[in-house]
Parts: sequence; structure tokens; C-alpha cells
Amino acid sequence: MEQISNNQLFGLCLCILCFYVCTVVKNRTKWNWFNPLLMSTAIIIAFLRLSDIPYEHFKKGGDIIHLFLSPITVILALPLYRQRKLLVKYKYAILGGIFSGVITSIASVIILSDWLGLSEMLERSLIPHSVTTPIGISISEMLSVSEGITIVSIVLTGILGTSIAPLMMRLLRINHPVAKGLGIGTSTHALGTSKAIEMGETEGAMSGLAIGVAALTTIAMIVALKAFDLI
Repeated sequence: MEQISNNQLFGLCLCILCFYVCTVVKNRTKWNWFNPLLMSTAIIIAFLRLSDIPYEHFKKGGDIIHLFLSPITVILALPLYRQRKLLVKYKYAILGGIFSGVITSIASVIILSDWLGLSEMLERSLIPHSVTTPIGISISEMLSVSEGITIVSIVLTGILGTSIAPLMMRLLRINHPVAKGLGIGTSTHALGTSKAIEMGETEGAMSGLAIGVAALTTIAMIVALKAFDLI
């Protein structure tokens, strides 16, 4: 078993297989709570623990997937280019909405961390929770914090946001497609964008646009906070 698990293909195939199976189950059962990303992660963790397979063995294959995250960062420029007309038309609303969303995201982590007495390392690890994973990893490296905690916080934020986004839109009576897309993309990155696409073409486009702008805004804000020694 060790010879199999210590191979790079083991971790890679395990990730792909678990995610595929969970996706099939969700599509057939129509269970909204059965998120393939979350469920496949839980299954992999349980399998590794029950099989007593070292994480280092699994990570050899997982690192192959990790390598694709950096090139994906470049793709964030595509929504900005494709939706440039919407960006020009609603430039003040877009920039204002995303900027306020990023401020709220970062400030809520700092305030709640201080209130709950979390360590400085944990607080910094949670700061990029609303940006897409490749950017979040880069920010965690910049802040010299736990990459694992950052990734988990990003995934959980996306899953939670995707689940409650439609409800929040109804409760807050947000009906404009641009506002819907901006709110979802700014707070729940790529996972939320999949839900925005289901809502409509404009919602999906604006959510995709918000991912890139929010990521750039978050990086700029974190750099500024570090310069003033606030984080």
C-alpha cells in the first residue's frame, strides 16, 4: 500500500475521483447542501486517516494540482477584458461597491479576531477569506501565515456564500443584476460566481468581473495596512 500511496498519481487520482463521484451524487440527488468540494475534502481526510496514509504521500499528488493555481491567476484578467463595457458604464458603482465590500471583509476579520482573542497568525490567515484561492495563497505567503488555514477559510466562505446568497438577496431586496453580481463576486469569489451565473447573464458577468477587481483591491489594501503596521 505504501508503494501505491507514495506515488504522485495517488494523490492526483484520489482528488479527481472523489470530486467526480461527489459531483455525480449531487447532480442525481439535487441536494443543495451536498457541495462536491466540501464533501470530497471530507472523504479524502477520512480515507487518509482510516488508511493511515501519511499526508506527505497524498501531498505529492496534490502539489500537481497546486501548480495549476498560479497560471489560473492570469485568467482573472479575462473577465475584466470581456466585461470592459459594463466596467465603463457602471464604473463608480462597481468600484464603490467592491471597495466597500473589501473593507468590510478585512475589517470584520480584524475586529472579530480581536474580540474572540484569536492569535495574530490566525487573524492574518483569515484576512484573504473572500478572494479567490490563487490570490489568497499569494497573500498568505506575503503575510507569512498558514496557507492551509487561508485555503480552508476561502473554501468555507465560498460554500456558505453560495448557499445563502439567494436568500440574502431576497431579504435585503436587492433586485438589480449588477448589484447582485457585485455582491456575490466580491464576497464569495469563484464558488459564488457559479451561483450568480444561474441567476442570469449579467449577474454572472458582474460577479466574474468583481473577482478580479476585488482581488487587486484586497492586495492593495493589505499592502497599505502593512505599510502602516496595522496588520
